[in-house]
Formats: sequence, C-alpha cells, structure tokens
Amino acid sequence: MTQLTTPPGDTPSVASPSSSPPGGGTAAPRRAARPGRVRHPRETAGPAGRTVRLVGLAALSVIFIYPFLWLISASLKPSESVFDNVLIPHVFQWENYTGIWDEVPLLTWVGNSAVVTLAAATTVTISSAVVAFGFAYFRFPGRNVLFGLVISTMMLPAVVLMIPQYLVWNWLHLASSQIPLWAPNLFGSAFYIFLLRQFFLGLPRDLFEAARIDGASYWGMFWRIALPLCKPALVVTFIFEVHASWTDLVRPLVYLRDPQLYTVPRGLKAVLDQFGEGGEMRWEVVAAASVIVTVPMIIAFFICQKHFVEGIATQGRKG
Repeated sequence: MTQLTTPPGDTPSVASPSSSPPGGGTAAPRRAARPGRVRHPRETAGPAGRTVRLVGLAALSVIFIYPFLWLISASLKPSESVFDNVLIPHVFQWENYTGIWDEVPLLTWVGNSAVVTLAAATTVTISSAVVAFGFAYFRFPGRNVLFGLVISTMMLPAVVLMIPQYLVWNWLHLASSQIPLWAPNLFGSAFYIFLLRQFFLGLPRDLFEAARIDGASYWGMFWRIALPLCKPALVVTFIFEVHASWTDLVRPLVYLRDPQLYTVPRGLKAVLDQFGEGGEMRWEVVAAASVIVTVPMIIAFFICQKHFVEGIATQGRKG
C-alpha cells in the first residue's frame, strides 16, 4: 500500500464552501449565521397567554377596587341600607354629602391636614437629603458605625418613643398644638436617609471634585448638583411622607384636644364616635366623610404617578 505524502513547503488544500461535492453539481453557498432576535415574553406567550394575563390583572384590580366602590355605594344609601352589600343603591341619598359639612367642621380638618402634611413632607425631605449627602460624600472615621446607628433606630417601635416625646413637647408647652405632628421631621428619618444615601452613592464623584476645584462650597454642591440629579428620589420621599402624614392617627390622638385643630384622621375618629358605633348609628355619614377625605390622596397619586414610578424604577436600578 502506497502512502501519499505532502511535499515539504506545500500545504494540503482545503475544500472551500463553493467547491463541488463528490457527486458533482454545485453546492449552495453557506449563509453566515445571523443572531436571532430575542423575543419578549409577551410575544412568545401567544393569544392564550395574553388572555390569561389580562384576566388575572382584571381580577386583581376588582379585588383592590371593590372596597372603595363599596364605600362610595354605602355613602349614597339610606341608613337602613348601608350594609346590604348592593353596589348600586336603590335610592341615591345625596344629602349624606351635603349634610356632613353642616354636622362637623370637615373643611377645617382637611385644611389642617393639608398644612401639617405639606410641612411634614417638606421638612423630612430636605433634612433627610442633607444627612444622606453627608454620609455619601464625606469620608471620616466611624462613618459606617454612625450610619449603622442611624439605621438601627428603625428597629425601635414608635410606641417606645411616644411618652418621651410627649414629655419633651409638654415641657416646651407645645403638647396641645399641631407642631409635634411635623416638627420631629426636622431631624430626618432613618428610612429616607437610607433611601437617599443609596441614590447619592450612585452619582459620579468627579462632578463634585470638579465643583470643588471651581470653588464651590459643600452647600453649593449639595444644592446645585446633588439635589437636581436626585429629583426622582426626592419625589418618592415626598410622596411617601405625604401619605404617611395624611393617614397618621396616633399622634393626633395624643396631642390634639381642640376640635378646630383636628386633622383628617382625628376628625374621622370623632365622626365615628358621634355617628358610628356608640353614637347615632348613622353609618352613611361616616362613609361619606371617609370618601371625602380619601379622594385627595387618589388625586395626588394620579398627579404624581409619573414621578413616583420613575423614582421607584430609578431606585431599583441603583440597588
């Protein structure tokens, strides 16, 4: 048997893609493999998957919306039909909404809540941003330990601090005013400090170093660079505190004695005591007052929805 060898200096020829196959004919040229387009899960689910998803979302929406729809329905019913669990009343009693303004100073309570809520949200947003910027920008010994102590205050229940805080405000002769409802926010909140600090840590430090070279002060860097860049996080902090302050009942129960100083939750407690259980048993009046004080929060959410979602998404990317 004779073995074929390749002469020195020669390389064996390799058949090209366009060479003829052994059986004759011409082979089709190979096409370069192109990366396929990655399909979104919604595209691969098909009509059945989209239908199931829409049905599930609709069912969850009904579950969450039904209590508020029931509240609106109950506020439009006569007293004897409030709890009949029928969404469309047989008789619409619009007098429930007109009469509540004559029964209690609801407009005054809404105004008090608006003032307290705006003061609380503004103060806690600014103070928490200042503290968070200090923890994010400055490097000093014990920074992590101090930040850990700030975060550890979140583990303290609010009832633990209730009596010491009341004693302080009583010593200042302010225990019967609205100041204790928002003034503690001047010292920031541990949760908001943590939230804003994480956002500040994601900002390029070169921006602040360049500002320092140009002669900017620390306050100038915070006010002109840090705050504009963390606007979504500030909006989220502001909205969270607006909701927390608007729905807060514990502190108004502790501090407020004068009905003219009541906030919305404290006023609703008074309405419940007067017209609800233990009172005149006019639950339609309680339902009407509840609807009136709930609508502002719904309107505020829809107005700030874009900024709220943007802030949450930005925080998710930062995290």
